[in-house]
Amino acid sequence: MKKGSTWFLRLTVFVLGLAALAICIFALPAVGQGNPPGYPGLSTILLPSLIGIGATVIPFLIALYETLKLLKAIDKNTAFSETSVKSLKRIKQCGIAMFALYAVSLMPLFFIVADGDDAPGLVIVGAVITGAPIVVSVFAAVLQRLLRNAIDMKSENELTV
Repeated sequence: MKKGSTWFLRLTVFVLGLAALAICIFALPAVGQGNPPGYPGLSTILLPSLIGIGATVIPFLIALYETLKLLKAIDKNTAFSETSVKSLKRIKQCGIAMFALYAVSLMPLFFIVADGDDAPGLVIVGAVITGAPIVVSVFAAVLQRLLRNAIDMKSENELTV
């Protein structure tokens, strides 16, 4: 495979990483500066929630790094290797970690804001944001299993020839 065939995906991963860092550096502190009136209980949970949301950048960046390793393996025609299986396993673990961090830090914030605004649909938005990493995690687990089976079949075929 040509070395530059995954350039668009690499660019997307790079932009996503920069956006996540920018949000953590600029947006989260700005949100933590003020306490909007009309939301009882928000002041007690805002700082822990923002810290938890900011902590999700760590597994997110690890998952992006593992994605870059997978793209590098694809460029080198070594996608069917143990390193790819390990990268998918780490992506799966990062998705689970992000889900847990969002469930603990983001959902209480959405509940308080939805209760203050009398907008129960806002909780669904929080559930979608919280559930997205688990979808990625399940997808990575399925790919990991398929890749493991393909590697096993490849090694069996090499032994029979």
